Amino acid sequence: MSEITIPVSGEMGFTDGLPSAQRRWAMLSYLVGLAMSVLDGNIANTALPSIAVQLHASPAASIWVVNAFLLTVGICVVPLSSLVDIIGYKRVYQGGLVIFTLASAGCSLPHSLNTLVLARVFQGVGAACIWSVSAAVMRYTYPRALLGRGIGLGGFVVFTAAAAGPSVASAILAVTTWHWLFAINIPFGLLALSLSERCLAPAEGSRHRWDLWSALLNGITVTLLITGIDGIGNGKGSAVVSAELLGALIAGVALVRRQNHLAVPMLAIDLFKRPIFALASSASLCAFMAQGLAVVVLPFYFIEVMGFSQVMAGLLLSPWPIAAGIMSHVSGRLADRIPIRVLGTVGMAGMTSGLILLALVGAHPTVFQVAWRAALGGAGFGFFGAPNNRAMVASAPKQRSGGAGGISTMSRLLGQSIGVSVVAVIFEITARGGVSLHGASLALMFGAGATAVSGIISGVPQPHLHPE
Repeated sequence: MSEITIPVSGEMGFTDGLPSAQRRWAMLSYLVGLAMSVLDGNIANTALPSIAVQLHASPAASIWVVNAFLLTVGICVVPLSSLVDIIGYKRVYQGGLVIFTLASAGCSLPHSLNTLVLARVFQGVGAACIWSVSAAVMRYTYPRALLGRGIGLGGFVVFTAAAAGPSVASAILAVTTWHWLFAINIPFGLLALSLSERCLAPAEGSRHRWDLWSALLNGITVTLLITGIDGIGNGKGSAVVSAELLGALIAGVALVRRQNHLAVPMLAIDLFKRPIFALASSASLCAFMAQGLAVVVLPFYFIEVMGFSQVMAGLLLSPWPIAAGIMSHVSGRLADRIPIRVLGTVGMAGMTSGLILLALVGAHPTVFQVAWRAALGGAGFGFFGAPNNRAMVASAPKQRSGGAGGISTMSRLLGQSIGVSVVAVIFEITARGGVSLHGASLALMFGAGATAVSGIISGVPQPHLHPE
């Protein structure tokens, strides 16, 4: 894939985006909300044991504190991305901040698991609002010639927040109760809301009709697809899994057919007519399949196969997101000058190498042998992400930024779900649900295959884009 590149000679001469000083404040107002939502998506995992004990819930039931958030985001992100194009990204973002902040207050107060899960559902709605505006924020804040550096900065914040999640949670739990994991969001939500009103660029939407039936069909498709994929890896009966996946297929076909009759589709299938967008979306799906797989495999690999302690395993996981965040920032700036077919291929080559080397490292490596391999895999993933996202965002018309962002988020969520299920299936086949050296290595090699495919897709040459 390749796209037109515009020479960057400084800040002068740009006719789109915000002036440099205002751009910094606009990005700060968005990145505060983005970091808050990403951190909260990861921070609850660490607190699940404490939550289960205090609320007298079983470990299996307490998992819904995490699942409710993730499933809600998956269901809501496409309809909300459509709303971005209708009423403008600023209104959707501010609405998301209000919902997320109020839901965080609700999460800090509950006396039962059911009320906490309900509050987490509303948090998921708020997070979906925040994530759905990402592409539009970049398009309205940065000149097209500097779009990559904005996306790279966003990637740096996402990876950093994700990496910091367990440490932040542990620090808070060391001095107080789990309720403060959620209450801490309130001042940051209010700060982001205040900044957004003054700093974000105005953007009026197209005011086309929001389609309720598309939203319902999307919700049914996503729910059945994710639960069906999850059921494959969790030993759910084959009849139930087949019914869920068949239901997802039927609802998905109905959803796509309905989009063909809408002037502006809610699910932005019209953007797939653009070769760069279609290829970047496919490459993203494969890359996040491997990323989701690695996030699940590596902790088991480090603890149960290599024999590292839980604390050391946590430290060994850190090089991946840290390297990814740094390289995302670097590659984002390069993406404004160098085509995706170069950067994406190099990034996926790095991630593929890292996964293969981790798969072959053996059962008794040193800390250094594991750490640099994990850093290589993360660096490759980060180096790929910003240029690929830039290709998706830049290939869509500015007024369709919301739809492009929705497809980007869905490819990420779906890829991660598939990757997690692949791990569960491999573990079941190789060790009856347990973890063995062979199973962990096989899963990582599968992930390397997915990233190799992503790299091949990224390298497909395409005609130049014309700016819109």
